[in-house]
Amino acid sequence: MKYCRFKIDGRAEYGLIEAFAGKDEITRLLLRHPEDESREFEDLPTKRMQRLPLNEATLLAPVRPSKIVCVGRNYREHAAELGNEIPAEPLIFLKPPSSLLATEQPIRRPKVSQRVDYEGELAVVMGRTCHQIGAGEDVRPYILGYTCLNDVTARDLQKPDGQWTRAKGFDTFCPVGPVVTNEIDPWAGVGVETRVDGSIRQQGNTRDFIFSLDIIIRYIAEVMTLLPGDLIATGTPQGVGPVVAGQMVEVSVEGIGTLRNSVIDE
Repeated sequence: MKYCRFKIDGRAEYGLIEAFAGKDEITRLLLRHPEDESREFEDLPTKRMQRLPLNEATLLAPVRPSKIVCVGRNYREHAAELGNEIPAEPLIFLKPPSSLLATEQPIRRPKVSQRVDYEGELAVVMGRTCHQIGAGEDVRPYILGYTCLNDVTARDLQKPDGQWTRAKGFDTFCPVGPVVTNEIDPWAGVGVETRVDGSIRQQGNTRDFIFSLDIIIRYIAEVMTLLPGDLIATGTPQGVGPVVAGQMVEVSVEGIGTLRNSVIDE
């Protein structure tokens, strides 16, 4: 199942996405929020609508999380490129929901930063309340689906601050989308790629995670209760770098699509 959140008749709705002749179209309205854990993901009631090509829809961020939990340094090459040691356990931090940004909306470079970096990632969308999972319990039933995420970072603020809240928490610093799907398998491996103005800057695969999704979700759920709709950013591959006003950043995850955001100065 694949869905989006989009604007129609002046209101925000969730829409089911289906493929026709190789092109994605929004075909039905989901009458309950996908994050509503009282319903199974595949059994959400829907209402038929006139088919709308996905590329013609005004897309919104496809999730409304209570929190965005991110995993740092989950690819060995990325840790090395910034001169960091490989973590012995997952390194987690938070981005505020106010940093969320939809595809095709501009990332704003704040005046207080001289270097703003892209970090393309796979993100997990939680589908069930999750807290203190048993050691042998499968984490998959807690996952609603997956989407693309750009963990935008004011790199020049990150190191001197000592903690990362300011560097990663600015408004527009968490582009997410364009859709959510449960039709991929990160355990089997999916590709993650970032392009700037069409030039490939990052290429990775979820097979290269230092910490698998099992470890990540179990580790986070020991600390905090994950709620339906919450986002987990799983880490970025090697190749992070700065962007400037006028550039276009595209984060693609195999089987999901491409998250596109231009960059402007604040």
